[in-house]
Amino acid sequence: MKLDPFGDFQRTHRNGDLRIGDAGKRVRLLGWCKRIRNLGSLVFLDLRDRWGVVQLVANETEVSPELLARLKAVRGEFVLGAEGVVAEREQKNPNLPTGDIEVRLTDLRILNTAQTPPIPVDDSAEANEDLRLKWRFLDLRRESLQRNMLLRSQVAQIVRSYFLKHDFVEVETPILGKSTPEGARDYLVPSRVHHGEFYALPQSPQLYKQLLQVAGFERYVQISRCFRDEDLRADRQPEFTQVDVEMSFVRAQDVQDMMEPLLVELAALVGRKVQAPFPRLPYRDAMEWYGSDKPDTRCAVKIQDVTGVFAESAFNLFRAASESGGQRRVRGLFFQGEQAGAMSRKQLDELQDVAKHLGAGGLPYVKWGKDGLSSSFKKFIDAGLEARLKAALGVDGEGLAVFAVGADDQTSKVLGEIRLRLARSLGLIDESTFAFLWVVDFPLLEWSEENGRFVACHHPFTSPHPDDLDRLETDPGSCRAMAYDVILNGFELGGGSIRIHDADVQNRLFKAIGFQEDVIQEQFGFLLNALSYGAPPHGGIALGLDRLVMLLVGATNIREVIAFPKTAQARCLMTSAPSPVDPRQLRELRVQIEQAQQWRAGVMFFESVPAEVQAPLGALRTLTTANAPTSTSTVVLDGEVVKVETTRLPL
Repeated sequence: MKLDPFGDFQRTHRNGDLRIGDAGKRVRLLGWCKRIRNLGSLVFLDLRDRWGVVQLVANETEVSPELLARLKAVRGEFVLGAEGVVAEREQKNPNLPTGDIEVRLTDLRILNTAQTPPIPVDDSAEANEDLRLKWRFLDLRRESLQRNMLLRSQVAQIVRSYFLKHDFVEVETPILGKSTPEGARDYLVPSRVHHGEFYALPQSPQLYKQLLQVAGFERYVQISRCFRDEDLRADRQPEFTQVDVEMSFVRAQDVQDMMEPLLVELAALVGRKVQAPFPRLPYRDAMEWYGSDKPDTRCAVKIQDVTGVFAESAFNLFRAASESGGQRRVRGLFFQGEQAGAMSRKQLDELQDVAKHLGAGGLPYVKWGKDGLSSSFKKFIDAGLEARLKAALGVDGEGLAVFAVGADDQTSKVLGEIRLRLARSLGLIDESTFAFLWVVDFPLLEWSEENGRFVACHHPFTSPHPDDLDRLETDPGSCRAMAYDVILNGFELGGGSIRIHDADVQNRLFKAIGFQEDVIQEQFGFLLNALSYGAPPHGGIALGLDRLVMLLVGATNIREVIAFPKTAQARCLMTSAPSPVDPRQLRELRVQIEQAQQWRAGVMFFESVPAEVQAPLGALRTLTTANAPTSTSTVVLDGEVVKVETTRLPL
């Protein structure tokens, strides 16, 4: 098909902006054909641009044959320029912002044709996610995705405006940096100039933003790109964006007070009214009450310790926990109400399976329903135990109690997950609510069995709590961190801390996590030098921009708010990245992607050879049997037969 020239054609209005007040105006519009319907004498065409959809109409008796022929040649997703007159519709569409009007065509230009899309490009039909990612440039035409991306842009603009208003300086930090231990796995970039050496893509601008405080900028912000080579999930991508903030001469409260008004403003974008200040919850209480360091507080149900209730119980499993001196506890959840008390055996069995998958032996329960008490350990429950249990859990009427027994970390893991599953199934979570809170007083260090040493819970630049500093060498596991996370509806929205600004304390922390002096100097010598030149007390936070927008739009997967995301296998299906590269590039970088074949030589055996057979063997010199991956060679040397066995080592 021959295309019409674009020429000097210019739009006069955006499609989604037209209203009844524009009736009678001659307009020029641009966009894509969303849908075309030929009803005999009338042809209707929905024209879509970024701002919305407007209906075009042509009457066979009123338009020229040339225009009618051009119109009937149009198919879905053709790129068009349209001219016509705005008129009031006879049959209005209340579901469309432009539903009161239509544009009666007087001219039409076909600016480009389009193949039939391999996936739906509107929200009326679903498509396989892999296909959506492969054809992402078409998928992004969906109204929902365009709305998500526009909101993301608006969030970024508000963030920049907010921090500009509060005297922050926006500074871009390097993408090519130094690989350091701790944290997630780095993405490495080989250097062509310095063979055998590598840059690392930043997991965050952590060290640079601290150095900017040493440099005296006092207030820094950046919407920064970050990279982590780690396993992916619904709210995590290998490359992501964070709102990175650092401030000098601040305490934790100052950083939190700076962030809360911004989050309140962003929540208002999607009609959520949030009050500041946000609640503060110590890490220890978060784990005790919710079994998670990122609790969803929209559900008021808390985990309770009922170990003492079973001190004299005949139920050996629970009584043994009460006799363990705190090594093991019985902890439970109680859900009040008729619906909870009426949960079926099948539903409870499904919860049992979840608990077992999380490492529990099972999920003992007690249920008070219309028929009275039922339980997975009913034969051990007498009237006295039932009364004590009701009093401890606050049972009043019908309901369901579930229990876990074991060490704190295990029971927290099980009950934390069961709490959320039951809350959702019982309708106890108000999806229209935003529940922000700060989790504070995290542990500074935790023991890693894999590494055989303590590792930093956040990162090794987090300041120990001043009251715990004296225990850094003697009891590092008991030290608290000056760290804080901001949580929204059970998601960690961001995390930050007050940093170490004393070079001696920083050196002590490095040693507490097992770094030797040579490693400290090689990896962090520049930081220690900087801290020794008048570093101010400072702290900051990083908000996950992708995750924030995901929660604002109500999506369940972070890919819905990223223009060109990766799959769970860290692949871009649209561009086929990662992919092989030209071998010449690898040679320039001196990067070898295939390991050189290695062999191991076996034992050599020496045998005497009778004189009468030395001559024939001497003439032959070598006998070889090659049975890959092992080969044996036989060679005659000065009257002796030498056998050599070599084995090819697996790559």
